[in-house]
Amino acid sequence: MELDSQAGKSRIRAALYIDGFSLYHSVNDLGEPFLKWCNFWKLGESIIPRQSEELVRVVFCTAYYPGDHSKKIRYERLVRALKLVGVETVLGHFSHEDAKCRDCGSIWQKPTEKATDINLALSVYDDVVQDVMDTAYLLTADTDQAATAKLFAKRFPGKKLVSVSPPGRTHSQHILSHTPHKIALTGSISRGRCSRGSSPRRGRPPSCARTSTTRRPAT
Repeated sequence: MELDSQAGKSRIRAALYIDGFSLYHSVNDLGEPFLKWCNFWKLGESIIPRQSEELVRVVFCTAYYPGDHSKKIRYERLVRALKLVGVETVLGHFSHEDAKCRDCGSIWQKPTEKATDINLALSVYDDVVQDVMDTAYLLTADTDQAATAKLFAKRFPGKKLVSVSPPGRTHSQHILSHTPHKIALTGSISRGRCSRGSSPRRGRPPSCARTSTTRRPAT
């Protein structure tokens, strides 16, 4: 028992930080709706090398899209289910901004997502300052997170940041200019116990975390 405890302490602490909109759009393009109900904790465990690392934290940054009440209810259900498996959700918001049609000149109110990218960056920074983890896995294709990767590399050279590209998306080269570590999630994701288009049962998200990952050597 004591040996097992010591072995656990020696493992590297890993944390996964998820850009909800970047992941949502990549999954939506795959045409596999069941993946929207993914258990992100299991996803994190499938990404990390579990022989040497231990998943200690998963942060999911997103916002509720306005206008469709039924979608919001389903999304709230997912957030509650994720909480049961240890995933922390950090919510941003939408604001309505003027948008103009290039053809007819009509102006309408366009919902624009706000704060998700900031919440993602601050979650990584706050956790590394508090020494919550040793390795941060950043799941996003958003080049704006290059600033996060740059500051991470400059301020915390003893920690490691790994770029994780959503399925069907390429890595942000701007992020990779600050870290050589990268993993690509592929579109070949097993359904596990989740059927196409289903929603979580008994309040827990299904395990769709048998995700094919491509672990690439540092460049």
